[in-house]
Order: sequence, then C-alpha cells, then structure tokens
Amino acid sequence: MSKLLSATCLFSHSSIPKQVSPFRLSPKPLFTKTPFVVCALNSSSDTKTNDEVSNNGTIPSSLEPQNNNNKSNDYPNGEFEYEKPSSWMSFVVKLRMLFALPWQRVKKGSVFTMKLRGQITDQLKSRFASGLSLPQICENFTKAAYDPRVSGIYLHIEPLDCGWGKIEEIRRHILDFKKSGKFILCYVPACGEKEYYLGCACEELYAPPSAYFSLYGLSVQAQFLGGVLEKVGIEPQVQRIGKYKSAGDQLTRKSISEPNREMLTELLDNINAHWLDNVSLMKGKKREEIENFISEGIYQIDRLKEEGWITDIKYDDEVTSMLKERMGLKEDKKLPTVDYRKYSRVKRWTLGLSGGKDQIAIIRASGSISRVRGRFSSPGSSIIAEQFIEKIRSVKESKRYKAVIIRIDSPGGDALASDLMWREIRLLAASKPVVASMADVAASGGYYMAMAAGAIVSENLTLTGSIGVVTGKFNLGKLYERIGFNKDIISRGRYAELTAADQRPFRPDEEELFAKSAQNAYSQFRDKAAFSRSMTVDQMEEVAQGRVWTGNDAASRGLVDAIGGLSRAVAIAKKKADIPENKQVTLVELSRPSSTLPELLSGIGSSIVGVDQTLRELLQGLALADGVQARMDGIMFQGSENASYGNAFMTLIKDYLSSI
Repeated sequence: MSKLLSATCLFSHSSIPKQVSPFRLSPKPLFTKTPFVVCALNSSSDTKTNDEVSNNGTIPSSLEPQNNNNKSNDYPNGEFEYEKPSSWMSFVVKLRMLFALPWQRVKKGSVFTMKLRGQITDQLKSRFASGLSLPQICENFTKAAYDPRVSGIYLHIEPLDCGWGKIEEIRRHILDFKKSGKFILCYVPACGEKEYYLGCACEELYAPPSAYFSLYGLSVQAQFLGGVLEKVGIEPQVQRIGKYKSAGDQLTRKSISEPNREMLTELLDNINAHWLDNVSLMKGKKREEIENFISEGIYQIDRLKEEGWITDIKYDDEVTSMLKERMGLKEDKKLPTVDYRKYSRVKRWTLGLSGGKDQIAIIRASGSISRVRGRFSSPGSSIIAEQFIEKIRSVKESKRYKAVIIRIDSPGGDALASDLMWREIRLLAASKPVVASMADVAASGGYYMAMAAGAIVSENLTLTGSIGVVTGKFNLGKLYERIGFNKDIISRGRYAELTAADQRPFRPDEEELFAKSAQNAYSQFRDKAAFSRSMTVDQMEEVAQGRVWTGNDAASRGLVDAIGGLSRAVAIAKKKADIPENKQVTLVELSRPSSTLPELLSGIGSSIVGVDQTLRELLQGLALADGVQARMDGIMFQGSENASYGNAFMTLIKDYLSSI
C-alpha cells in the first residue's frame, strides 16, 4: 500500500507524470470542483484549431493572446420570456391531452407539488431512480407554466444537500414561473440559508409553529489529519505547485495556512454578499437590516412573521385548506394535485414545447473523472473519459446538431483523462459551436474540460478554477516498525523505488525528481489553460496557482465568459450557430438517465456479494492512485443548521471517503 497517495487539493490539482501518483487529500479529485470562474472565451469558430497545438500537447510560442474580458457583454442573456399560447396552439394542446397516456394525464385545476430536499443531481434520472434531478426540476417548472391543467405550484423545501450553483438555477426557474401569472407557494418546516434563498423567491412563504429556522450565517471549514497521521507513524510527503494549492494540507498540516485562509475567506465573503443582496432585493429590506437580524440569532417563528420574513404561520394542512378556499373548492373536496414523479412523465410535446427543427446536443458530465469505468462504479456517478469521448466523436460526425452544450459538474480527477477529453472537445469545437455550462463546480479537471469550449457560462457561485498540481506518497516506515512489519525491495534502475518504497522517505535525488515532475505537470496544465483562454502565460499564472474562484470573480479574470444557467448557454450556442434569437430549438439530451431497472437490480446483487471487496478497494484508495490526479480540495460551506456535532475525525474520514 505504499504507492503515491492521490491528493485532493482544496481547490486545484494538475497533472503529474504517470510514474508519480498524487495524494487524495480532500473529498474531491485532483481535477475537481472549484469556485466559479467567469472568463471570456472565443466562440467555437474563433477558438484555435487543433493544428495550433502540436501532437504532444505543447503550446506554440508564437500564439498571440486576445483580450476577451468584455466579451460577456456581447452574449445574449437567455432570459425566459413567457408567451401566452395562441388560440390555435391552445386547441392543439387540448387535443394532445385527450390522447395522452394514462400516466401522463393531469386533472384540470391541479396544483403541482414538489418536495425539494437532500441531494440534487445534475444528471437525468430514469423512472426507477430515486432522488431529485435538476434537469427534471427545471423542466417541470417550465411545463407547469404553460400547462393549462396546472393552477399553480406548492413547494415543500427542507434541508438541501447541493451546491449554490444548483440553488441559483432552481431560484431562476421559480422567478421565471412567476411570469406566467400562476401562484407559487412555499412551505418550510426546517430552514437554513439555502432553503430561505429559494423560499423567499416564491410569492408566499409559510412555516409551522414548531419550524426550525436557523438563519445564523454561513461558515466554511477546513479539517486536518496531520496530527492524527503523526501519532500513528505515517509521514505524507507532498509536492504541490501553486501558492493556494492546499491539496496536501489535510494530510500534512495541523492548522490552516494563510494563503488557504485568504482564499476561503474571499469565497465565503462572495457567497455571503450574494445571499444578502438577493434576499434584501426579494424582501424589500436594506442589507443592514438583514445583517442585524442574522446577528440577533432569531429563531422564534412569531418574530419571523412580525418582521416580514415569512408570510404566515400555518401547518401543511392549513395551507392546503387555504388553497382549496382560494380555488373555490368545497371543504369536503380533496385538493387536486400532481407530484414531481408523475409530472416528470408529462411530455413537452403534449404542451407544445417540443422545440424547433434545429437541434442542440447537451452532453452532461458529472462527478469525478477517470479514464475507464471501475468495477463497482454506477452509471452516471462519474465521468468516464472513454465513454465521454465516444459521445463527443459521434456528435462531431453527426450533421443533426447545430451546436453542443457540455454541462459540467465536476471537481476533477484523473489528469490524463481530463487532457484526453480536452483534446476531443477542442476538435469538436473546430467543427461546430461548443459552449460549456457549469453547475455547482467545474474545477481542476472539470475546468480543464470547460476551457476547451468556445464559451464558458457559470453561475455566480459556481466553484471553478483550481489550476494547480499536488502529488506525493506516504512514508509508512514508523508505522511498519510499530506493528512489526518489514519490507525489502530488490530493484533495477536508479528511480525504480520512487513509488514502491513506502517503508522509507524519499532520497534527495528522488525528491528532486518528484518536485520536477510536479512542476512539469503544473506548467502543462497552466500553459494549456492560457492557450485555451487566449491569455499569456504570465496572465494565467496570476489567476492559477491552485486558487479556486467563484463564478463572478472568475468572469472578471477571464476564466469564464458569461454568468448564467443552462438557458443562457443555449442562447449563446444559438448565436454562435447563426440561429435567430427568437427561433425555437430542440435540446437533445445525449447522456443516458441513471439508473435503469436492470442496473439497479444488478447493483443490489453486487453490493451484497462484493461488499467485502468494495470495502477493501475503498481502503486501498486511501493510499494509492494510479496516474496523475487533477482535483479540487473538498470545501465545506454550510449554514449553522448543517453544523456537525459528531466526532470531527470520523466526519473527516467520511468526507474523504466520499471523494474517491
């Protein structure tokens, strides 16, 4: 178990030579989620073609970078505009509803109900899969706005376990739905900053008398294993490139470094300021009022009502009775509703939302990055480079698609896999417009993929960037001595024991080679980022160094082109494909839903039969990773309601295991 430890860095990781395996320090892979970076990119037709990069990936020294920092002003905003259906379309829709399949029918006057809680994935989900899917949530909002059978929406929002990028997208669709003139109410039995951010965007917000409200402010935490490993006799030997590359800190340090503190503080300040500004706008309050209210630590529901934070204090059944009264239903009648799962089966075609003749492909890439699929990995849970490349090549060869949107929600992973996908995306961008759309995170390896596109769109609070490298190995000599274990190695070649000799520290010459290989990996990552973003190497160095940015900060530094969600990415793709702004297009999802029924059944069998081997592989993953990793370190942003009161060490181990 010696080999190099794949290190997850707080925000960025870069590639390292194959013989040097990096540590996995944080809960995210080396090319992982980072703060939102908003940079100006050339359109796919403007990006340099693959001929400008040699076959070995080096960047031509003669490349003249362009200044794209003002490019976002030229892009369409993609804002949703509700258009009342014509009389003819209304007639057609009614006819289609008559012939809808039984499981796609909705009773007239129904209220669309949806419970938002827990994890929300950016992937499509099949009818057999549990949990919430962001694409389906957003589509349901749009369908409900145009569906004549739906009177309004009643949301139940409980503690959410997703990033701020997805929260922004959902909030945008709530505001878009309100343009239809239909009502949208929200019920929150347990509420923190994320939940309130969505709830206050609705027309009315209700809470029960016993609701848990904890609007006490946001926090970010960094945890360290340095002291624990020291006690058990494990010495992590880490090489990291970049001032802010904190990937090795979790293993080597006992407290936070000043550069890491600086970066995390700025990220937290950006998120906090964004929350305050938008909540103050929705509630019609001054920012100072909201800050003072949070500082008081108010938890009494009656105070929240008195000061206008919620509409009223009601139980769920009371809100339902109120809706029945507003809709003119008798007290003994049941409120007609349609839930998220059933409404997801309603086809857009039925409502006249099928789109136009021109097609734009959407390829979703979520999770950690690896080159090939692991034995126990489930479909849709990670980005498999060989499968992703197959999709890219098929789209490139197809004449059906006018443009392509690559939707990224990844903290990174295998550096080689990231580079191979970067190459294929650039080849695709040379033949048709390609736009990258970022969700919660597109950092390190995730940003590596995005920077190959002709334009990058991120949310205000997407975590992106993390252009940096970290690698290392564990010296287990003291641990072996304590437990009576011995290891002898017979080798040929000066550096044959570089990764194999975990019973001793690096020799000086080995350490020098290790450092040079890490620097070389970083230089390749940084230089390709500069080439892709039409910047000089010196300009890119200023925003790289392993630093994670939020989307708005990334935009101002040329790492991202525009701020917005998928709708803006579509609008930009249309413009680059010379499709008129007011012309409808058909979005074709090329990523298969996860998981199908056979996969779920086989997964159950695998989890029972292979549980022992799975556990052993997880433990092995703590100590080695083949190849270079490009990951962002795991950053834990949370409100006080999500604070952990359990064992801090076990929480850290859990967070770390979740990244592999």
